[in-house]
Amino acid sequence: MALTILEGSTFCVSDERGDLEGPTTGLFARDTRFLSRWILTINGTRPLLLSADKVEYFSAAFYLRNPLAGGLGQDELSIARERFIGDLMQEHLVLQNHARRRLEVEVGIELGNDFADIFAVKDYDFALGDPSRAAPFPPPVPLSTVDGGRQILLADRDGAVGVTQIFFSEPGEVEESVVRFRVALDPGERWRLRADVAPAPDGARTEPQQAAREFGEELARVRASLSSWHMSVPQIRATWNPLAAAFDRSVADLASLRMRNGQGGRGELFAAGMPWFMAVFGRDTLITCLQTLLFGPELSRNALTALAELQATEDDPELDAEPGKIVHEVRTGKAASTWFSRYYGTIDATPLFLVLLSEVWRWTDDAAFVRGLRVPAMRALNWIDEFGDVDGDGFVEYRKRSSHGLDNQSWKDSHDSQAFHDGTLATGAIAPCEVQGYVYDAKRRMAELAREVWRDRPLADRLEAEATALKGRFDEEYWCEGRGGFYALALDGEKRRVDSVTSNMGHLLWSGIAADERVDALVDRLMGEQLWSGWGVRTMSTEDGRYNPLAYHDGTVWPHDNSLIALGLARVGRWPEAQRIVRRTIEAASHFGHQLPEVFAGFSRSETPFPIAYPTATRPQAWAAGAPILLAQVLLGLQPDHRRQTLETVAPPELPSWAGALRLTGVHAFDRSWNVVLEAGSVRVEEAVGHQLSP
Repeated sequence: MALTILEGSTFCVSDERGDLEGPTTGLFARDTRFLSRWILTINGTRPLLLSADKVEYFSAAFYLRNPLAGGLGQDELSIARERFIGDLMQEHLVLQNHARRRLEVEVGIELGNDFADIFAVKDYDFALGDPSRAAPFPPPVPLSTVDGGRQILLADRDGAVGVTQIFFSEPGEVEESVVRFRVALDPGERWRLRADVAPAPDGARTEPQQAAREFGEELARVRASLSSWHMSVPQIRATWNPLAAAFDRSVADLASLRMRNGQGGRGELFAAGMPWFMAVFGRDTLITCLQTLLFGPELSRNALTALAELQATEDDPELDAEPGKIVHEVRTGKAASTWFSRYYGTIDATPLFLVLLSEVWRWTDDAAFVRGLRVPAMRALNWIDEFGDVDGDGFVEYRKRSSHGLDNQSWKDSHDSQAFHDGTLATGAIAPCEVQGYVYDAKRRMAELAREVWRDRPLADRLEAEATALKGRFDEEYWCEGRGGFYALALDGEKRRVDSVTSNMGHLLWSGIAADERVDALVDRLMGEQLWSGWGVRTMSTEDGRYNPLAYHDGTVWPHDNSLIALGLARVGRWPEAQRIVRRTIEAASHFGHQLPEVFAGFSRSETPFPIAYPTATRPQAWAAGAPILLAQVLLGLQPDHRRQTLETVAPPELPSWAGALRLTGVHAFDRSWNVVLEAGSVRVEEAVGHQLSP
């Protein structure tokens, strides 16, 4: 089983003994593998596992027993490996003699690297790549020694990504790719070795003393940053323990996914997820920010500012870019030179950018921030009208132009996600239903900002008229009368309704584009047994031709998807159904150690006593981690009242008994701190006296 630790966009994937050996293990930084082989041996044989686990998200410990090799008896030697990740990786190795005799052993560390880019490594992941067809990795680079074997250098052949430096606290004997240490231990004696592994993406080498000092400083910084993060976000106490545990785990996971400048991030942003998505993803970043507005506006402000800087300025078919479009994915290091540094193949990030801008204003009343982003907001609106509507029919569509781009560019971006009821795949320019809702919502929200902040009444009037017209056209073109009535998944290139019943409909309740008279039918479809698994809303109905409970987007359950559906249900006053999603999603989390995965299988609760894991779901994953935060907000009915500049609850007067008692302290809104209390089924919000936040 793989064990992963990370800090920012630097991470290490090892096996359960701490070794780096498999095709997808390694030390990664800036989308490049800087160490692909790191295998510990005792007398030429690998130790045996006792126990291993993460200590914190940036550290792990591995406890091993000696192999029966080189004359060693059973359990005469214990081996402890402690590993830390920051900008560098540091490993502490401790051997202790438990025998009643002197032991002489040979400790070996086999090391190497191929400097593979992260896309090449991902191809060997069975879920996201195709190992049978994956291109071979670059050959291992030769190693060189410095300072009598205390330092090992691994340099990329083409010089594109610099070097890996490995510092040992004592010299070893280097033979080919193995560093050996001869150790003699009296009974009870310990032997210690420290190894510092320093990726140098820019080729700037580090001195040995500097590496140890830098790592000590880095470790202190990481721990201080984690402590500061925990102090800055809301704290929860709840008698419904699964909610408190899931909320706290999400806080920890989101802390681990923060990137900062120099790590592919701009400011402090969430990476999308471990291990292959430790980068900025426009859609994922925006949705995670929308889910975590209870934490305050800073992460959202950082995201909006960063994405505005990355907004496309040119029409570049190979990057699926047009002026005003919000970026899909940002890569650095070797991946950027081998593939791309920016890719724009996302249809929904641009309207979601506008939705988040509006939400920040509604939670903060920060008119200056909104005025500062008027230009990128107008560019985004222009992209929607000029480039998003490919064929001029009034709907926003996507089509792949890049030879290396994604075929499907909505959040369900797998190759077979856009399918008709009979299983036939949709082709041509695809107009997903939920994206029309995002556009509708974005235009209404931008009309509000135009009127309230930008003081541009003609713009406000135009956007409101366009949104109203879009809502009417949408209902006419997307509504399907059969099978109980539902909105089509999309329109294909020939303007046919892609008539699978999917979870995408739930987003229409959130955005408000669904016609009022359709709400009851939509809710019935979402919560009916064909979509509702008992653990959540499936991505596709069991009645549809492509349904498979293990298909990535055609029958599985996605926690982030369900959190947005719950928000939509609450928006239209369907509280029992919203609460049902809250309860079952949080219960599902308890079966995953309270850490919601990216996705899990869509088997019915009546068939399985617990939710079934998707084989290689990303964990931690940003918008999965954001789901419990948003679900807590939905349960408590929390929303900002911009006119009165207060936090309010719109929850029903009596919550179900399973919600128990709850206290959520330190919620951020309007530069003030708020406490939320649930007791005896009733929710109340109180301003935390004397807790005005720094702007």
